[in-house]
Amino acid sequence: MMIIPAIDLKDGHCVRLVQGRKTEVKTYDDEPLLVARAFASAGAQMLHVVDLDGAFSGGESPNREVLQRIVEQVNVPVEFGGGLRTIAAAEKAIALGVERVVMGTMAVDSPDDLKTLVDRHGARICIGIDARDGMVMTRGWEAASSLSAISLAQSLVRLGVERIIYTDIARDGMLSGPNIKQTVDLAKATGLKVTASGGISCLEDIRRLTEANEPLVDSVIIGKALYESRFTLADAIATATS
Repeated sequence: MMIIPAIDLKDGHCVRLVQGRKTEVKTYDDEPLLVARAFASAGAQMLHVVDLDGAFSGGESPNREVLQRIVEQVNVPVEFGGGLRTIAAAEKAIALGVERVVMGTMAVDSPDDLKTLVDRHGARICIGIDARDGMVMTRGWEAASSLSAISLAQSLVRLGVERIIYTDIARDGMLSGPNIKQTVDLAKATGLKVTASGGISCLEDIRRLTEANEPLVDSVIIGKALYESRFTLADAIATATS
């Protein structure tokens, strides 16, 4: 189980939201590059970087400059999302050196464009499925769709997608534990690789996720618990690999 620390960017700062609400922001660090370097020193194998300003506006923001510095100066692969709603935007991020781009809204609104991206870039295209009560939310978690998370995931298989990041929005930033059942159900229903996201609060949550024994759920994104010092990244990695 790979542990992937999250770096959420807003106005150039490292922040966390509560259940994705842009009005509930807590700033943890003014120097995201230093945060990224610290995660790398602690053994991170990948960083999950999100441009929250881009996610809410649907376009680029000054956070892209921060992303570029992280990619250039930290020797750890980066997966990046937030506001990537066109082929050009995704390919611009790839050109910066991002290992994976995380698409969300495109999967619902423009599946033909998504197919084009997957055909061109394969496993570098990852889909973020963000759901509230099992139903997919888009546009920075502000717009509800009529799709269930499982229905969307099944449609992605036909497009050639290999990996999804599944976030239960109700648990994100709440330190209430991940939705392990829904995460495992998505993997079993689709055969897709799944990165779990949202709600990790303690090392026991990581143990429960690994003990679910679903090989397709091979990684987990952790944010607030690390910033709140619930445990260290080194301890999380040790727990996930023990």
